[in-house]
Amino acid sequence: MVRPALRSTTLKKKYKATPGGKVVTHYSRKKAGIPHCAECGAILSGVPREGAKVRSTRRNVHRPYGGKLCSRCTREMIKNNAVLPLRGDTDASN
Repeated sequence: MVRPALRSTTLKKKYKATPGGKVVTHYSRKKAGIPHCAECGAILSGVPREGAKVRSTRRNVHRPYGGKLCSRCTREMIKNNAVLPLRGDTDASN
């Protein structure tokens, strides 16, 4: 029986034939998915796929919503956040 930690479906299984003729199972971690935008689902450019292998300065994008939203959605979000307080003030005064 394999160790309980290896019985998880989060690990990838690869079956290998040994020189002695037995078939053994090698377990490895699955690759990380490509980062996508939280709003539109577009693939984020500038964010590497290998998460923990890259140093932290390369891992994150230094702007508002960086690494979570694509540039188009970020632009729209910043516009909406700038316009909403202005609209709220004019409605409250009337």
